[in-house]
Amino acid sequence: MANEEVKLFRTWSSPFGLRIVWALKLKGIEYETVLEDLSNKSHLLLQYNPIHKKIPVLLHNGKPIVESLVILEYIDNTWEQIPILPQDPYERARARFLAKFGDEKLLSSIWSVFVKQGKEQEEAIGSAWENLKILEEELKGKKFFGGDTIGFVDIALGWTVNLIGILEEIIELKIVDEEKFPLLCAWMQDFADVSIIKDNWPPHDKMIAKFLAIREPYLAGSK
Repeated sequence: MANEEVKLFRTWSSPFGLRIVWALKLKGIEYETVLEDLSNKSHLLLQYNPIHKKIPVLLHNGKPIVESLVILEYIDNTWEQIPILPQDPYERARARFLAKFGDEKLLSSIWSVFVKQGKEQEEAIGSAWENLKILEEELKGKKFFGGDTIGFVDIALGWTVNLIGILEEIIELKIVDEEKFPLLCAWMQDFADVSIIKDNWPPHDKMIAKFLAIREPYLAGSK
């Protein structure tokens, strides 16, 4: 499509915004990045996402689309080259389910491990492992969740590849190890090796500093 306006409102560190970066780059779509400071949200962000007031927001020819999983589907329907959602209706539904599972169950369980200590952390990691086992099962016989190439579920769960490692480094505790999750670890490596993925990670040192600062109030509150 000629003379298109494609803008992506995101923050430098958000895994939800990064999903959209990966999808646009995978499909070869040129776009402009607008980096937001969520402590001082721009009037444009508030205008384009007045309900949630969150990133990411994709602006396509003046029309805003919000919520990262919704944006991924919009991108796939708008630019049909290199499809990321399966063509089969059942597989599409399954992909949507796994993406929501990642956001609603897995992310919160991983986060609990990060912000808790002692016995509470031990209980949290058990819950996280149960959720990670579901992904391990999904990868049997496959390189990526959709098969041989990166698709919707890989992009939706891509945050695990970077963020879990950041959190592990801070808490000095291994959440995903090769012995317990060999298929998941192999997927993480294969995903990270793809050029559009590894070329767009946020800076490691800045991520460590950011999440150390985020964790501090939780630790203070538990004393």
